[in-house]
Amino acid sequence: MDGVDGPPSDALEPVFYVRDTESDGDSLRYYGEPLVPRSSLADELREPFRRAGYRVDLEAGREPRETVVVATPADGRIDGVPWLNLALFVATVFSTLLVGAIVWYYIPPSDIADNPLLALRAWPFTAAVLGVLTTHELGHYLAGRYHRVDVSLPYLIPFVVPFGTLGAIIRMRGRMPDRRTLFDIGVAGPLSGLVATVVVTAVGLSLDPITIPPDVLDSSAQVIVFNNPPLLDLIATALGQPTSYADPTKTVHPVIIGGWVGMFFTVLNLLPVGQLDGGHMVRAMLGRRQETVASLVPFALFGLAAYLYFVRDLSFNESVGLWAFWGLFATVIAYNGPANPADETPLGWKRQLVGLLTFALGALCFLLVPIQLLG
Repeated sequence: MDGVDGPPSDALEPVFYVRDTESDGDSLRYYGEPLVPRSSLADELREPFRRAGYRVDLEAGREPRETVVVATPADGRIDGVPWLNLALFVATVFSTLLVGAIVWYYIPPSDIADNPLLALRAWPFTAAVLGVLTTHELGHYLAGRYHRVDVSLPYLIPFVVPFGTLGAIIRMRGRMPDRRTLFDIGVAGPLSGLVATVVVTAVGLSLDPITIPPDVLDSSAQVIVFNNPPLLDLIATALGQPTSYADPTKTVHPVIIGGWVGMFFTVLNLLPVGQLDGGHMVRAMLGRRQETVASLVPFALFGLAAYLYFVRDLSFNESVGLWAFWGLFATVIAYNGPANPADETPLGWKRQLVGLLTFALGALCFLLVPIQLLG
């Protein structure tokens, strides 16, 4: 019966007295009273319902002592068209095309205003950036589907310069059943994103450089410099391709920026704090000791900003402000913490090793001064 005819209602009998049931779309609502402490009711029901493909939530009932157990399909099905995901995807395609055309392909805004189709020249940039970010989030999504955790499709976030997007997120509903599931979902994003990053970077390095227009070279406007992470230099060395040119009128193909974005977002996502991927992974690897690690992250980031400012004598626009902002952000999200799994069974050594390898690969994407605003 489980997973075929509906929720495993027989699992309720030892822990919940059912007075009434009610169908609500695909969900089933059980009205009654817990036979165990309410605080442990969800933990008792979560695993059998999860195996049957359902998520369990508790709600207050219609009467003071009544509790409602809500069983909702959690097999990742998309009911109808995901309009919000599609709308954000289309908006992000437009924003990355526009920003890519102006910033990375040097097409004057006035020309695009006269002929908006000129923005389509930036499609390789858009494909590279969105390909890396979407692959990262799809890694989380597919791992969630595999473990039958209720996860959403990716939500892309449109923005302005320098990339036309702030990245992408997915939503996870319900409590994680165990540390293994938490780890698998957390690590799937960075690993899949890194694979896409390496591919995009290799493609970008193989493409011919583009020419910088004379009016841009003669301009006295500020210039954003994106320094190379070690991983980018390693890929370039392996392929025997340059990452810069002696000729000042030449610059690398914008597709490489997609790889740079993938590396930069990998570093940020692997910070072991809050709901970031690194926070979930370390929570799964170390258990509740993750809280100690997370408490040190803001101090490390503020310390990094202070080092660049006071020791390296760099300005706010030379990554000092970047790390200070992330120190503040890490402070805020640290209070929320990562997802807490219902089953605290420790991970096996294989997953521990995969976690260490993932953080090592993330370290290859780290740079003290990733961005400088000069001029």
